[in-house]
Amino acid sequence: MPPEDNQVPLLSDEESDKDVAYESGEKVHIVGIDEPDDEGLLGTPPFSWKKLWLFTGPGFLMSIAFLDPGNLEGDLQAGAIAGYSLLWLLMWATVIGLLVQLLSARLGVATGRHLAELCREEYPTWARMVLWVMAELALIGADIQEVIGSAIAIKILSNGALPLWAGVIITACDCFIFLFLENYGVRKLEAFFAVLIATMAVSFAWMFGETKPSGTELLLGVLIPELSSRTIKQAVGVVGCIIMPHNVFLHSALVQSREIDHTKTGRVQEALNYYSIESAAALLISFIINLFVTTVFAKAFYGTEVASTIGLVNAGQYLQDKYGGGLFPILYIWAIGLLAAGQSSTITGTYAGQFIMGGFLNLKLKKWLRALITRSFAIVPTMIVALVFDTSEAALDVLNEWLNVLQSIQIPFALIPLLCLVSKEQIMGTFKIGSVLKVSC
Repeated sequence: MPPEDNQVPLLSDEESDKDVAYESGEKVHIVGIDEPDDEGLLGTPPFSWKKLWLFTGPGFLMSIAFLDPGNLEGDLQAGAIAGYSLLWLLMWATVIGLLVQLLSARLGVATGRHLAELCREEYPTWARMVLWVMAELALIGADIQEVIGSAIAIKILSNGALPLWAGVIITACDCFIFLFLENYGVRKLEAFFAVLIATMAVSFAWMFGETKPSGTELLLGVLIPELSSRTIKQAVGVVGCIIMPHNVFLHSALVQSREIDHTKTGRVQEALNYYSIESAAALLISFIINLFVTTVFAKAFYGTEVASTIGLVNAGQYLQDKYGGGLFPILYIWAIGLLAAGQSSTITGTYAGQFIMGGFLNLKLKKWLRALITRSFAIVPTMIVALVFDTSEAALDVLNEWLNVLQSIQIPFALIPLLCLVSKEQIMGTFKIGSVLKVSC
């Protein structure tokens, strides 16, 4: 039977024994904050800045996937090869990405379960295994870009003393940073990511200021759609690196880090309202950062002979050759931003991998063991890539470009289950989406 109008589906005793995203003691307490009389409260509680602050966090962790090295690769190649012409696509891909992530958050908040768990429960074994394999492949593809991006940044900052494979090993250890921070609570982890996002924003804003892209061309690129046959691969890459399949699974789990009374429709709606605000703010910041990177490379290299050869590996050196040192060498500014993007996204990748594996397979393992398994899935192929492509910058950049295309191919395997589940009344109750919204996605 579908749930009553004033309720959403609750977990049964059997379900409570299964793997969950967060234990009750790990969640941030929300109920009762800025509310003088909770018992007499009917409907959605009034807006509270204090509550918005407490709900802020999951959206910014989710936004890391919009800022990972794969995105930077897509941004710089789009800028260098297509100039300002794909900025409109970047904007609308971010808008669509926001819509998808809000649906993911809606699923997690309304049901108290995340997408991987619901796929395990709602689909037959063969479909569940196909979806799990596809999710893992998408995650591995994203992880290769993220770890390689960090390794490239480490190589630049060490003046070449540390080769790619050494950077991969260093980056692989970030799962232990993740476990260390988790022990201090989810808010400390979120604060750490806020610092990394701020580092990216400052680094790429500095580059934007150094290169001074055209404001007029930027505005026209955002407002006027333009697409040519020679920029199709870059366009597909922009979409693929903005809408990340593993991020759909991740966000539906992250929103469960807040304690919500699922028996009250008003409480669920309140959570959805706050998550919508903070997710929109987070993705606005991510869009601005991506805009900085795209326009910097459009200004510097569009129409030049080297445009088609620029990638993550040599981008910093090309910028250095063109713009020189300045107050602080632009090569190192680029490397610092790239390192922040790589480190933040590899840690959230570990997070997503735990939720995906735990949800699909219902594995109740210790966090350190699950993190180790999840990390190994990505580090082994990444180490192979680092050893094979360490001496071939062009081949590595081509690989990164095609990995962005792979993300585009993988999108339906996350999006279709999400749309199916979030439109089912027996799962979502009164919070199911309508047919218009389902078709529009």
